[in-house]
Amino acid sequence: VLSSPVKITPIRGAAASVASETVSIVIPVYNEAANLPALWQRLSSVLAGCKHTWEVVFVDDGSSDGSLAILQEVARGQEGRVRVVELARNFGQHSAILAGFRNSSGDIVVTLDADLQNPPEEIPRLLDAIDAGNDVVGGWREERQDQAYRRFASRLHNRLTSLIVGVPMHDYGCMLRAYRRHIVDTVVECDEKAAFVPALANSFAKRVTEIRVGHEARASGKSKYNLFRLAHLSLNLLTG
Repeated sequence: VLSSPVKITPIRGAAASVASETVSIVIPVYNEAANLPALWQRLSSVLAGCKHTWEVVFVDDGSSDGSLAILQEVARGQEGRVRVVELARNFGQHSAILAGFRNSSGDIVVTLDADLQNPPEEIPRLLDAIDAGNDVVGGWREERQDQAYRRFASRLHNRLTSLIVGVPMHDYGCMLRAYRRHIVDTVVECDEKAAFVPALANSFAKRVTEIRVGHEARASGKSKYNLFRLAHLSLNLLTG
């Protein structure tokens, strides 16, 4: 894994090519009604200054708290730039991300959690690392604002994932990531039923890097990952 984005010698017309690329922001949502207004306010401010043409794909993963209605209201005010994918029930984060991948069209796809623990303001830095020549850019939550058991379990999971995938990374669990379109399409074509998206993507990518990103304490609601779900994710990795 690269410790910093790949440096590429600029070529004539490269800046124009980068600016013409489109970006899809894919956000899985499960019972995050309390966080969605602030998420959209912050994300829309970031996208207002984005050099790329953008779209946002929210995937409602069977929410029961009014999240879907909030997302639909956001989409109505955005003239096709925001879409909502509604799943029939709660399939889990990675299945929701795959649904978002299938319904996105950007040359670059950024994934982001809806709980605001990963700041949307970090997205331009991910895009800069992609523009530098990388196929996949992962976020590294160096100073995580989580409980001790979560940090310990995640360290074990990251070591296991790095060993299995063969691409060492500090933080496979961070969903603040960016992917080139060909990586997204290859992950979708795998049709893996128990997919762990970052591991699959790194398996197919030639140029991978990670950047340090901020991490905030959860503002509202509860984490969807307990020890059982973390263990289940590791089992999916081993058997997938």
